[in-house]
Amino acid sequence: MTSFSEMATIDSILASGRLSSLLALENLAGNMQALPVESVTLCSPILNPEKILLMAVNYHSHSKEFSQKDSTPKEPYLFTKFRNSLIGPGDPILVPKVSQQADWEVELAVIIGKAGKNIPKKDAMNYVAGYAVSNDISFRDWQFSTRRPDGTSMLGLNWVKGKGLDSSFPLGPWLVTVDEVPNPHNLGISLTVNGKTRQQSTTGDMVFQIDSIIEYASKGMTLRPGDIISTGTPEGVAAFTGGPYLKDGDILEGTIDRIGTLRNPVRAE
Repeated sequence: MTSFSEMATIDSILASGRLSSLLALENLAGNMQALPVESVTLCSPILNPEKILLMAVNYHSHSKEFSQKDSTPKEPYLFTKFRNSLIGPGDPILVPKVSQQADWEVELAVIIGKAGKNIPKKDAMNYVAGYAVSNDISFRDWQFSTRRPDGTSMLGLNWVKGKGLDSSFPLGPWLVTVDEVPNPHNLGISLTVNGKTRQQSTTGDMVFQIDSIIEYASKGMTLRPGDIISTGTPEGVAAFTGGPYLKDGDILEGTIDRIGTLRNPVRAE
């Protein structure tokens, strides 16, 4: 019988290349003494992803608040975060000393379950292990820092510094397998700051759906088990609603139907 220690993390299960291992873990857990979830500290469901990819402006409502013009992308636009940004449920989001404009973006995260490259759209959902709630914490004073006084951009948005600082990617509260989410494009998605609703929409407002995103992301680039693709955010971010930006003591709660609520406190660095 496979021991629990041999299947200790979701990363190692996915790395085995067999999505059926998730079912094996479920069966294993069913034979073990359960612990109340309130008695344990949950980590990020994925601890060591090779890639964290995120979609820019992938909700129609966010596109409208982002620009008065038609800013809906003609094709998917991806940017990246790194493992330094990854934290779990309950972990503090740090407002760094170098930023005064830390913002929120609740998103549906897709967890890749098996390796693939140049994946056709019709097969793309077969590469999904499951879903989680993510929060694309953004530092707007860094993201827009490349702009000249006349408002034009020298090199485009500063995606790496504006998105990739420490603790800027909460993920959780757990991985929900694909069989539990029959239609990921019909889920309520919302975010509250200190109990006040700031974002509320449905995943049906996505510009590009998950199969199109996977097809695009895998062109010329191998997606590997445990890779994370965060699929964009709806309207209601601080940058385009007049703030206020995040501060020490705030509580963020991102919720997606059928998945759960990802709760993180905010702390000043």
